[in-house]
Amino acid sequence: MIGKDTLGEYKKLRDFTRTPEPKGRVIIRPRQVKTRFVIHEHHASHLHWDLRLEMEGVLKSWAVPKGPPTKPGPKRLAVQTEDHPLDYIDFEGIIPEGHYGAGTVKIWDAGPFELLGQKDREIKFNLQGKKLKGTYYLLHFKEKNWLFFKGKK
Repeated sequence: MIGKDTLGEYKKLRDFTRTPEPKGRVIIRPRQVKTRFVIHEHHASHLHWDLRLEMEGVLKSWAVPKGPPTKPGPKRLAVQTEDHPLDYIDFEGIIPEGHYGAGTVKIWDAGPFELLGQKDREIKFNLQGKKLKGTYYLLHFKEKNWLFFKGKK
């Protein structure tokens, strides 16, 4: 829902006096401003990548255990996680041991993002990063589990 603070779970999981992560807030940007995406390479207890799409004033987020698909064909599990503040799009750093998500976070890819369509169980979007370019899909299939894959065109 636009304008609603969907960052409650994000804030509840973090101690901002001890982690360098941005506290952030929901930010609704003008429609003419291009929306963005980021993929974070996250060396936590298990290496994974975090897909984050700028939607509804926050970064909608999914953890992708085996990495983002770079070509059509492979379908990757993407587990939806808590929304992150838009400030997180530029975040790189080390989350201290003993804290939620502890480990190194690096930007793996980033760039403009265009939402092409959104249905109840499907999000279709275009990424224009350095590593990921083209049409991608997220298909919801069970609880927080989605499939993340690149379209053929």
